[in-house]
Amino acid sequence: MKVLGIETSCDETAAAVVEDGVKILSSQIASQVEIHARYGGVVPEVASRQHILAIIPIIKQAMAEAKVGWSDLQGIAVTNGPGLAGSLLVGVNVAKSIALSRKLPITGVNHLEGHIYANWLGGSLPEFPLVCLIVSGGHSDLVLMRGHGDYIVLGRTRDDAAGEAFDKAARILGLGYPGGPAIDRAARNGNASSVTLPRSWLKGSHDFSFSGIKTALLRMMEGGQISAVEDAAASFQEAVVEVLVAKTVSVAREYRVKQLLLAGGVAANSLLRQKLLEESPIPVMVPAPVLCTDNAAMIASCGYFRFLADKVDSLDMDVVASLKLG
Repeated sequence: MKVLGIETSCDETAAAVVEDGVKILSSQIASQVEIHARYGGVVPEVASRQHILAIIPIIKQAMAEAKVGWSDLQGIAVTNGPGLAGSLLVGVNVAKSIALSRKLPITGVNHLEGHIYANWLGGSLPEFPLVCLIVSGGHSDLVLMRGHGDYIVLGRTRDDAAGEAFDKAARILGLGYPGGPAIDRAARNGNASSVTLPRSWLKGSHDFSFSGIKTALLRMMEGGQISAVEDAAASFQEAVVEVLVAKTVSVAREYRVKQLLLAGGVAANSLLRQKLLEESPIPVMVPAPVLCTDNAAMIASCGYFRFLADKVDSLDMDVVASLKLG
């Protein structure tokens, strides 16, 4: 079964063709990073306009790479939330137009659910029950997954998500945008024990909070207490990763799951990947870095399993900018 995936939740215009939910036949991504870098973050109106320009060429490229025609497809999966409403509308309306004209079934995919399914594209398949840590610019979620489509959100961020905290820290330190990769690069040349930053453990809860550590870094920068940006980046990264890993491992032990999964844009962070693999008492699955950031292959993979469960949407499906998982 070949599924065309479409992803336009933020500033990446992406299309992919995936076979049987696990085999990537093609994956094309048009990035807007250079456009938004001048503003220090994503400008929603600019993002949606760029999606309009890029989406048809990207779909054509994905189908050409996969060497498929419309008659070879069995369904279309598209991100319908969460994300920027204007960006989501571009992808969903194009997907619905194709579904109508080609008489193909369509399914709307939760962007966070899509990130989880990036782990089905690495060769070996995850085992249920499992816990997935989803870390991105807008989300830091701990999710218990007992089967396909069966989610229980155990913990969420109460303020800044990990990716958002990295972006803000990078801005404070003058490292540019996007912040996550910039912090990761700078930290490689820094001493993580040189700057003392707080950890917010929120005892008795599986939730996260990264607003305090960001504010602490800002106050230290304003007070002239930061002598080396690389040391500050390394210390900030260490503090965020320590909390993410400790809470994820604790949840895995509490719920006695078989595997840990990592997903989302921040899953590309080298220290997070390393520490989770080192400290987890059970097997850990981590997608390839290119599958951690926004892409359409993960959406197509998730769509395949939704189609297997007869989760087909009608053409009046709408976008939900604040769509929740579970």
